[in-house]
Amino acid sequence: MSANPITLRRAGPQDAADIARIMSQPEVLANLMQLPYPDVEQWRQRLAEQLLPGKTDLSLVAVRGGEVVGSAGLHPVGERLRRRHAAVLGISIPLEHQGTGVGRVLMQSLLDYADDWGQILRIELTVFADNERAIKLYRHFGFEQEGLLRGFALRQGVYEDVVTMARWHPNPPARK
Repeated sequence: MSANPITLRRAGPQDAADIARIMSQPEVLANLMQLPYPDVEQWRQRLAEQLLPGKTDLSLVAVRGGEVVGSAGLHPVGERLRRRHAAVLGISIPLEHQGTGVGRVLMQSLLDYADDWGQILRIELTVFADNERAIKLYRHFGFEQEGLLRGFALRQGVYEDVVTMARWHPNPPARK
């Protein structure tokens, strides 16, 4: 583990190249629902849109020693009134920084935001069934498996299974 502390900040258009770099690593890409050859300009536009008034996305980057070493986000499931209590979570960490605490720091921060500020009761995700490291991280933070979707996503020419997981707010807000 590095001696440099991990700091977090909201991701912005200036982080597009770093996020594209992380997601272009073959070992990272293989565990994401992204396509190869991420486009920096598309990421720049996506990150800029998330900062517009009224948007409820929260995208974070983890920085260690001046380098972006991970990214994660909470995104609304959709605009439908009956699903506004739910968000989807995504996370990506370069191979050389996996297992160094970056994922735990990003997850804790996203969950703190969801529980204390985001009015999010349910966080959903899908993870490739063979991604044991990620599943272990999600379970550590209270996510439970809800299903197995067979042949859900094409990955390197093979239709792979994913696990659906969700976490409910552990102590939903009440009026004081």
